[in-house]
Amino acid sequence: MTVKVRFAPSPTGKLHLGNIRAALVNWLFARQQGGTFVLRIDDTDTARSTKENEDAIRADLSWLGLEWDETFRQSDRFARYDEVVAKLKADGRLYPCYETADELDMKRKIQMSRGKPPVYDRAGLELTAEEVAAYEAEGRTAHWRFKLDVPARIDWTDLIRGDVSIDLTSVSDPILIRGDGSYLYTLPSVVDDVDYGITHIVRGEDHVTNSAVQVQLFETIGGKAPEMAHFALLTGKGGEGLSKRYGAMSIGEYRDAAGLEPMSIVSLLARVGTSEPIEAFVEAQSLIEAFDFGKFGRSTAKLDSDDLELLNAKILHLTPYAAIADKLEGVTEEVWNAIRPNMKKLGDVGEWLSIINGPVIPLIEDTDHIAKTATLLPEGALTADSWKAWTDVVKAETGVKGRDLFMPLRHALTGQKHGPDMATILPLIGREKVLARLNGEAA
Repeated sequence: MTVKVRFAPSPTGKLHLGNIRAALVNWLFARQQGGTFVLRIDDTDTARSTKENEDAIRADLSWLGLEWDETFRQSDRFARYDEVVAKLKADGRLYPCYETADELDMKRKIQMSRGKPPVYDRAGLELTAEEVAAYEAEGRTAHWRFKLDVPARIDWTDLIRGDVSIDLTSVSDPILIRGDGSYLYTLPSVVDDVDYGITHIVRGEDHVTNSAVQVQLFETIGGKAPEMAHFALLTGKGGEGLSKRYGAMSIGEYRDAAGLEPMSIVSLLARVGTSEPIEAFVEAQSLIEAFDFGKFGRSTAKLDSDDLELLNAKILHLTPYAAIADKLEGVTEEVWNAIRPNMKKLGDVGEWLSIINGPVIPLIEDTDHIAKTATLLPEGALTADSWKAWTDVVKAETGVKGRDLFMPLRHALTGQKHGPDMATILPLIGREKVLARLNGEAA
């Protein structure tokens, strides 16, 4: 069987870490299996779906490297859904209901107060023609429910959760069409999965009960339910719901405002909630090769958003010049190799370039000592060996060593208390600027 999975975002908002985790897990599985990754745009909510959001979804996925093999919009398939609806109505599996939201809420409260599960009572099936006419005279429009074939128990072996069994008598007949005639998620999704040959549905554990309902809908319309995998949902590191602090920023904000590299997000989301440690990956191939549903835990996947910046720094430290050169305007390979061990975000490049190119305001406390070191600077062009040769001579001539030797020179030459390895950065600064800074000049 050739694996075919789908990621189905709704263009009613921006993608967040939870959305991207679903996309990534599907993508990794498809790539490992040599299968097909489908991007389905769930835009049946035409009032709230926007082209801007759809474009942002595609841009975010591309930025993360999660390229799709096929794509389509549900809004282009309304005629197909209408065809299935007509068949379900003719077969008596789709029936109209006229309760308002408040009336349904009251029914649920009454059932729970009596210790019963809040399952829809199927009152819509008992409506007479006169009652329907009366409701419609009030201006009510029907919402349509799928009549579950109960009693029934839906069983499957989940690729993450193991054996799952859902008693459908504990579930309400699901609403497939709203009162305004628009489709909810369930029916279009099932029809698309059948028509496009989706082999695996991979999504969050909050869909487990929905999956049981959909299994019966698959069978009713003549399809077969795909295999399923339901992963644990993301929370903050303390188990709290995701907030602005813990993962609720949009992917665009992580990219543009936070300045993160895409692989920091991919590295974190590929491993969170699994038995494997969080590690920094410069490219996704290793993650693809190691992907295994058996490594996913069943408990909540706790996300520490601070890991993103740590991973981002590690990824930059590991990234070779050739892999990032197109993002480094005016930065040579020699400069990149000098500054990358101190990079936290790519936006830091300018800061470190300014230390090399100047002007730098030197930090000098002991002018006599720094003036003495200037006279001991090796002659000629500075090289990678110059720093050691210079500091060895300074130590021999002044008796100063260790931190007391190195830190004053770093302060004078970079104006910073920390930074790239001085042996590497010294020749990049160049002899002329080194002497000027040792003389206290901004250069």
